[in-house]
Amino acid sequence: MLLEQGRVCIKKYGRDAGSRAVITKVIDNSFVNIVTAVRQKERRCNTRHLEFLNEKIDLNDKELLNKTLGVKPKEQRQSTDAKKKPAAKKA
Repeated sequence: MLLEQGRVCIKKYGRDAGSRAVITKVIDNSFVNIVTAVRQKERRCNTRHLEFLNEKIDLNDKELLNKTLGVKPKEQRQSTDAKKKPAAKKA
């Protein structure tokens, strides 16, 4: 069954079209709640706007969820910011 919790899919339409998404809750045959890498907040989505993949993940494993969506952990995001050169001071 394609409509199940943990199913990985790709958004076809909308603001985050082309990004990977994971189904967090099945509302009915037409709507599900999803989380994407572009917008981490859980929200409702029409199933016609999704392309389902043959992947399924465990929603309780946050590390696997972030890896599937392509979200970097906070430690890596901070380390890339630390490598930036400081701005030149005005005299």
